[in-house]
Amino acid sequence: MRTPAIALTAVAAASALLLTGCGTTENTGAEAAEGGAISIVDDRGETIELAAPAEDVVALEWNAAENLVALGVMPVGVADVEGYTTWVKSEPLDDSVTDVGTRGEPSIDAIAGLAPDLVVTTTDLSESAISQIEEFAPVLVVHGADASNGIGQMEKNLESIATATGHEAEVAELITEFEQKVADGAAALEAAGLAGAEFAMSDAWASGGEVSIRPFAKGSLLSDVTEQLGLVNAWTGEGDAVYGLASTDVEGLTALGDVEFLYIASVEQDPYTNELAGNAVWQSLPFVQSGKVHRLPDGIWMFGGPSSMNDYIDAVVDTLAG
Repeated sequence: MRTPAIALTAVAAASALLLTGCGTTENTGAEAAEGGAISIVDDRGETIELAAPAEDVVALEWNAAENLVALGVMPVGVADVEGYTTWVKSEPLDDSVTDVGTRGEPSIDAIAGLAPDLVVTTTDLSESAISQIEEFAPVLVVHGADASNGIGQMEKNLESIATATGHEAEVAELITEFEQKVADGAAALEAAGLAGAEFAMSDAWASGGEVSIRPFAKGSLLSDVTEQLGLVNAWTGEGDAVYGLASTDVEGLTALGDVEFLYIASVEQDPYTNELAGNAVWQSLPFVQSGKVHRLPDGIWMFGGPSSMNDYIDAVVDTLAG
């Protein structure tokens, strides 16, 4: 699995919290001029000038592709279509979408061959690749995430892409749907007696017999969303400044108590079920002994947009309170 290229109680009260804390009024620095021309400042501080809203768009990160589809814009090209199809079930791609290589090393020739109006990528892509693409197409660069404002950055990315494609009207509906999903989810968890319960969220993979575990620390998008549901992240270690991701091994999990242990695994491997099945340290952990290990469904992109987060909320609520 490749990660991003490195990579509340009552419904009314919850909605109010989200409206004040999620960053829905972020200024994207965009202006629509007469005749439909668009000028937008991306997360590099670069001004992107478009003669008209972009229609033929290539997405080099899955969160960008997901947001495009959610807004009603089917991209003409996406990096790693097969991986997207596996990990992002919330917003399926049409068969017409062209694969333009990997997210870390997209095919410049394949992108150029599509003659896109716009290419959307994240700051994870190398500056050299961005410069090559800019020779034939405008490039909108957004932050893949921001561990100081996870939900706000997610919404800002959606807003920037919506402005560049002329789909600003859809943004409010998508964000309102997300906020309502959070509010309903929080109410369901509170009704189940889970308000304030501690959780830990992670993914993991095995290589050469070693299991690497990646906790989603405070500041990660999934942590922020889960805490909006009224749960409390028990992982106290720091994550990176962009994605809020930490790193540990099975021994590191001994710092956790009897938490609700949530995780997402790749289709190919599940180290918690397989490699750690006979591990004495894993078996001794309080949440393992109490049966609070919960694998969430496949196809939820952990670094996605509102659509993926809606699926994540449904999965958490169904798993813990269903």
